[in-house]
Amino acid sequence: MKYAVMGAGAMGYRLGVLLQEQAGLQVDFVDTWMPNVDKVRDQGGVYVSRDHEGRHLVPINIFTPEDYQGDPDVWIIMLKQMQLEEVLDRCAHLFKDHQVVFSAMNGWGHFDKMLKYFPKERIYGGTAMIGTVLNGPGDVDFIGKSGAGSMHLCAMTEKTTDLEREMASDFKAANLNPILTENFEGTCLAKIIFNSVVNTICTMYQITMGQFISYPGAMDMARQLIDEAYDACERAGKQLIQTRQATLDEVDYVSRVGNPLHYPSMYQDMSRGRKTEVDYINGYIARLGRENDYVCRTQEFLTHGVHLAELAFQVHREEASR
Repeated sequence: MKYAVMGAGAMGYRLGVLLQEQAGLQVDFVDTWMPNVDKVRDQGGVYVSRDHEGRHLVPINIFTPEDYQGDPDVWIIMLKQMQLEEVLDRCAHLFKDHQVVFSAMNGWGHFDKMLKYFPKERIYGGTAMIGTVLNGPGDVDFIGKSGAGSMHLCAMTEKTTDLEREMASDFKAANLNPILTENFEGTCLAKIIFNSVVNTICTMYQITMGQFISYPGAMDMARQLIDEAYDACERAGKQLIQTRQATLDEVDYVSRVGNPLHYPSMYQDMSRGRKTEVDYINGYIARLGRENDYVCRTQEFLTHGVHLAELAFQVHREEASR
C-alpha cells in the first residue's frame, strides 16, 4: 500500500521513514511547518540518528498540502492536537473515498475532528509506545534500539478488516511491533493513561524517562495516577484493554528498559516554547472523572502543574534573551 504521513514531526518521521526504509513502501510526507519543509528540500531528505549516533541522510518526498498531488491508500496522521483542525482543513481536497486514516496521536479529541472528513468505517486508531525526538527541522533522533517499543492498531468500528491486517503486516515489516485489538476506545485510552504518568512528570521536572523511573518513589507516583485514571474510566463505563498492574508494569518497562534516554514529547514541546497537550491527557482524564461524579485530584493538580511549568519556562527564556 501507499502511505502519506500528515505531520512530519518526531513520530511522523519515525513511522514514515521505517515504512520506507525497512518495509520498502512508498511514503510521502505532508507538512505545514515551512522551516521543516524547506530544510528537507534543501538537504535532500531528513537526517536520522538513533540514540544520538549514526546520523545519516534519508531521502524523502515532502510536500505542503497545497502542492501535494499524491493519492495514498492510507493517511498516517501524527500531529499535535492543537494543529489538527487547521491541517485537516488544508488537506481536505486530497481526501478520496477509497482512503483510510490511521492515527496514534497523544491525548483525546482528534477522532471527532477526523470524523468530519472520514466515516468511522475508514478510521483506525491506536498507540505508539515508541520514543523519538525532533532535534530541529529535517533532523530526527530515534530513541531506543531497532525494534524497541510497540504499537496497537484498532478499527473504529471494532471489526478487524483485511485492510487493517495489511497495515499491521506493513508495520511489522517496518519493525514497529503492531498488536491488533478490538476495543477502540480502550486501546486509545491506554496511551492516554501511560502518558498521564510519564509525559507529565518528566515534563514538570525536566528529566528523562530513565531518570524518572530511577527515583525510589516513581512507582508509587505512577500507581496513584493510574488508579485515578482507571477509577474515572470505570465510572464512565469504559473498558480498558489491560489491567492496572499491566499498565504500571508498562510504565516501569518502557521507562527503565525501552526508552530510558527519552525526553517525552510533552517536554520537547515545552522546551521549545510550544504549548503542551496536557489538557488532552491529564486534563481529559480529570474532565472524564468530574463528568462521572469522581474528582481526579492528582490529575487535576498535574494539569495545573504543567501549565505552571510552561509559564516558568517561558519566563526563564525571556530573561535569558535580555
